Amino acid sequence: MDEKLRKEYFEKAFKLHSAGNIVEAKNLYLKILGENSDDYEVLNLLGMIEFQQKNFSKAEEFVKKAISLKPVRYFYETLAHIYFQQKIYQKELETRLEEEKFFGLDFELAFGLGLVYKNLLNFEKSEYYYLKAADLEPNSRDVYFNLANLYTLFHIPAKAKEYYLKCLEINPDDRESKYFLALNYFRMKDYNNGLKYFEVRLCRETAIDTEEITYPNLIPSRPIWGGEDISDKTLYTYYEAGFGDMIMFARYIPLLQKRCKKLIIKPQVQLSQLFRDNFEGVEVMDYFYHEKDFDFDVHIPFLSVPYALGLGTDNMFISRKGYLKADNSKVKEYKENFFNNDKFKIGIKWQGNTFYETARVINVDAFSGLFDLDNVQVYSAQTFEGAEEFEKLSSKYNIVDLSKSFKDFSYTAAAVENLDLIICNDTSLAHLAGAMNKQCVILLPYNYNWRWHTDLSYCDWYESVKLYLAEKNESWNSVMERVIHDIKIAAK
Repeated sequence: MDEKLRKEYFEKAFKLHSAGNIVEAKNLYLKILGENSDDYEVLNLLGMIEFQQKNFSKAEEFVKKAISLKPVRYFYETLAHIYFQQKIYQKELETRLEEEKFFGLDFELAFGLGLVYKNLLNFEKSEYYYLKAADLEPNSRDVYFNLANLYTLFHIPAKAKEYYLKCLEINPDDRESKYFLALNYFRMKDYNNGLKYFEVRLCRETAIDTEEITYPNLIPSRPIWGGEDISDKTLYTYYEAGFGDMIMFARYIPLLQKRCKKLIIKPQVQLSQLFRDNFEGVEVMDYFYHEKDFDFDVHIPFLSVPYALGLGTDNMFISRKGYLKADNSKVKEYKENFFNNDKFKIGIKWQGNTFYETARVINVDAFSGLFDLDNVQVYSAQTFEGAEEFEKLSSKYNIVDLSKSFKDFSYTAAAVENLDLIICNDTSLAHLAGAMNKQCVILLPYNYNWRWHTDLSYCDWYESVKLYLAEKNESWNSVMERVIHDIKIAAK
């Protein structure tokens, strides 16, 4: 193919490629390549198309051949992205280091190296390259944001706070930075500052939007409560996040009752009966009311309650010794049906909602050591997603499945009351156990949630909870070995 025809084909193919018509573009690129298999520019572009089509091995083949013919900087970038997309971080690192060797360090490469070292949990190298990127572009919000994220991951919230504040210097309206700044204030147990920034969270906005859809006349015409005197008013508060969040913040319901004439709460329906059992005088909704039959003076998303109450670090952690109880008749029923033995009863759960993250999922075989303990009966409290893993344990061990008996959290609470110990991931069951003052072990991933703060030897929210952190690159099996070791010591 002569150069003129190659140029014509290439320009047409590139235009199609840029417009998103990758099938026709690919055909033209292949025509060019059929005439000249060493056309490195076309090889790279074909690699990009295969990457877009998620044909990663083919993409890698094309781009590596392009690099072998001519080591162009952006070819390395393409190859690095191919590995990044597949989470093959070691190969991505090798590609980026080779690029640095040939071309030196520019902003994009420094940023990419910072990210890949973070994914490999190499804090020192990641920090080094992110700081290099910051030197190369001092006004880059993305660098400061990623540095802050790095310090969060490696449990240095004071430094994370410093860099989120730098993001806000660049863009004072940066909601994402405000939200994560709030979480780092929380992790440092600074709720005086954190609660204010926490008001920008998206789940608060979503909850209000949902209420406006449900009550299109009421919600827009009633103000959000901001802490003012409502002693003669009706307050309506509603869920916005997970079950665990609702259970954890339920400790503030008695304070809310004292502030208003009437309190109406809309938790998730699975929590309604449990709340009714525990908070006398509060109107707890199961489902939404018809708008014409419903009225209130002010409303507030539930996670905004501490801020509106004017709480802070000194008075956030009320009711550490428990504030929820199970219904006595249900407790008795569970005793008769499942717990009528003299063994030490351990309840386990290994998975919660994985929509937002999977790091909290524990492999079920990690619990196998529990079955070797003397005079112990293990019970599964795993529900919904992850329940299929129960078979892996039940096929080998004597384990009792409680999950099918859980019609709502009032039933779960009755089961928990009959247990001697709960061992679980960071999930709603842990909050329920803590709120009931039942002994509970929570297994935390290395990148753990803000609410457990920095001193994991002590749980600020629940006196009965003990926290075990999976150290960097530590397996859940290893964490459970530590838990079982402590159980054996306690039993002596």
